[in-house]
Amino acid sequence: MPIRRSACLLLLAAGHAFAAGAATDPHQLAREAVIVDTHIDAPGELMDGWRDLGELTPDREFDYPRAREGGLDVAFMSIYTSPGEDRAGTARGIAHKQIDAVEAMVGRHPDRFALLDSPGDVDRLRADGHVLLALGMENGAPLGDDLAELARFHARGVRYITLAHSESNRISDSSYGLQRQWQGLSPFGRKVVAEMNRLGIMVDVSHLSDDAVRQAVELSTVPVIASHSGFRHFTPGFERNLSDELAKAIAARGGVVQVTFGSAFVNPQMAADTQAYFQADAELEKRNAAARAAGRPEEDEAAFNKEWKRTHPPRPTAIEAVVDHIDHGVKLVGIDHIGLGSDFDGVSGNLPEGLRTVADYPNLIAALQARGYSDADLKKILGGNLLRVWSAVEAGSARSKD
Repeated sequence: MPIRRSACLLLLAAGHAFAAGAATDPHQLAREAVIVDTHIDAPGELMDGWRDLGELTPDREFDYPRAREGGLDVAFMSIYTSPGEDRAGTARGIAHKQIDAVEAMVGRHPDRFALLDSPGDVDRLRADGHVLLALGMENGAPLGDDLAELARFHARGVRYITLAHSESNRISDSSYGLQRQWQGLSPFGRKVVAEMNRLGIMVDVSHLSDDAVRQAVELSTVPVIASHSGFRHFTPGFERNLSDELAKAIAARGGVVQVTFGSAFVNPQMAADTQAYFQADAELEKRNAAARAAGRPEEDEAAFNKEWKRTHPPRPTAIEAVVDHIDHGVKLVGIDHIGLGSDFDGVSGNLPEGLRTVADYPNLIAALQARGYSDADLKKILGGNLLRVWSAVEAGSARSKD
């Protein structure tokens, strides 16, 4: 995808700085650093329509050629299931099918992709140009109410679990849900956190209600992550983004906030629209539940969604919005506690100018260099911090089994 004007200007400015000896060329730094992106929704897209992501795939945001162009080393594939699939009892099967799809990508291109289940293998596996595919489960719904499923998914390579998504589930309340049945984590959810610690699965607090985030951080014996979140400092009232208080709590226990690129999270107007959508959708479901009980016709949800999209179009977002979130996070919690979780292929293309695909990490590097970030600090943000936390979670698991 062509680099747009603002991104070109950032790269030009970084190039001038490089020529003057003040900064490393952004593309070179992207090659030197270990870039880790903790949230790419390629598996769900593969379920909707298979593409060979080992080759250039223009209608997707992640593929091998552009990952190499952008310097991406570790791509956490999001194993996402919806609240509707949870209610239908299909979430577990769908999660396994998505893992099958990731394994199929590796099987088709063993010279390009490799599965990654331990941070200790990163340097060895990436040395010959492989893009490493790790697994993160978005929504704990596939666990059902069976704690033993954690070990089964761990055996398949899942290394973080986002405890809930857009509605409360058996584990946790959601930031979007109007129903807060657990006031944080459920009793089962507390057992899930303990078992994740024991197995070495990172606890992910993105999407959770404030009470659930706070409880997960307090209960976990190892650092937690927010795999793809922004900061509520820029989006007042948008609980999906982390408050400064909760970000500090995550960092105080050694965790990391992986800043998302999605316009719906970093653009204040779109964040307000997103919050309003989930409230309106919940009200629609309440009306339809009452209609079902009374034997009346239900409102058409597809028509509701179509009209919502018509009246709430995407808003242009600059790459500087993502840089602002990163910059705020660094100033708030320190350079050791911020990373990247793009949400590529998961936000319907609603991404900032200059951050449209996995080829675009050098644009972000250039924008951060323009804010004065050193190579050493950038390497922490790009992946070093996440790998440190993952290693700590793995070590905590080993200690618990001694």
